[in-house]
Amino acid sequence: MYTKKKRGLSPWIIGTAFFLACGALVLALRDILMPFIVAAVLAYILNPLVEKLRDKGVPRGAASMLVMMFALLLLLALLLILVPMLITQFENLTNRLPQLIDFAQNKALPWLHAHFGGSLPLNKEAAANWLKNHSGTVQQAASQIAPALMAQGGALAVGVSNFVLLPLLLYYFLFDWQRWSHGIRALIPRRFIDTYTRISREMDDVLGEFLRGQLMVMLIMGLVYGTGLMLTGLDSGFAIGMIAGILVFVPYLGAFTGLLLATVAALLQFNSWHGMVAVWSVFAVGQFLESFFITPKIVGDRIGLSPFWVIFSLMAFGQLMGFVGMLVGLPLAAVCLVLLREGSQVYFASHFYKHK
Repeated sequence: MYTKKKRGLSPWIIGTAFFLACGALVLALRDILMPFIVAAVLAYILNPLVEKLRDKGVPRGAASMLVMMFALLLLLALLLILVPMLITQFENLTNRLPQLIDFAQNKALPWLHAHFGGSLPLNKEAAANWLKNHSGTVQQAASQIAPALMAQGGALAVGVSNFVLLPLLLYYFLFDWQRWSHGIRALIPRRFIDTYTRISREMDDVLGEFLRGQLMVMLIMGLVYGTGLMLTGLDSGFAIGMIAGILVFVPYLGAFTGLLLATVAALLQFNSWHGMVAVWSVFAVGQFLESFFITPKIVGDRIGLSPFWVIFSLMAFGQLMGFVGMLVGLPLAAVCLVLLREGSQVYFASHFYKHK
């Protein structure tokens, strides 16, 4: 008697359901998992350095500590360059504040009055009268600052704890990276081990291309901002532009920091609106080129994404995961692309697709 053989669920269905469940769990716990995700991404980037030190005979624990300290020193060096520049610029701005007020009162406000009408006297008497008339509003706003800070105290504490926790997590990720990699590989069914090896190698290749492309974007944007600011005649414009380019890997941080530094420097140096407009134009053009041409073309071509999908990925992951989603949107999109390619090959080779 013929008995119909029961077929279980396809491993691909089980695997897809598992990954979807993991994704939903990550989204639900994203606030708690953020330091772990950031540490894991940094460990993936820095692990090749640990492996090179291990090949030279350095124990993995010591190699992980050395690489982590190297990364922290790079971050510290960047802060030591950026923070003193910010402090110096704002000190200069404070010292030149009377001249700026004089410029606004004698040049800027008359120009606004001539072109748009109305008047806005800018002097000590006017400022005193304004404060007197709006003292209730100022006091009310001041009284709301403390409750607002208290309400945000929990979020601030979480942010500080995550910042302190990050180096520790990074060290343990680096130290246990190889063991976790072997552990995951050991869980893969033997009949799928070749597929797993191929997919993981493709993911590794595409993420490596992303990092190399991002480094090229940082260099190009540093030259774009630096050259543009130098052409405006801004003192230390090239240095400010290079700092903005280095920070481009964090979405909008490079343009915002560079614009802030350049604006303060322009206020101190130029005595007309023309210099300020020229500085702002450099960052407007640079941000437009970086968002719609340079990153989609250089990074997108390297990881196999069209400019349309590069822009969509940044917006989609930014919507799902906030700021961190914009930071990791492109590499995650590249990983999804590898999985989609593998899935499409399985689909087109399946009996379901070929059967008429």
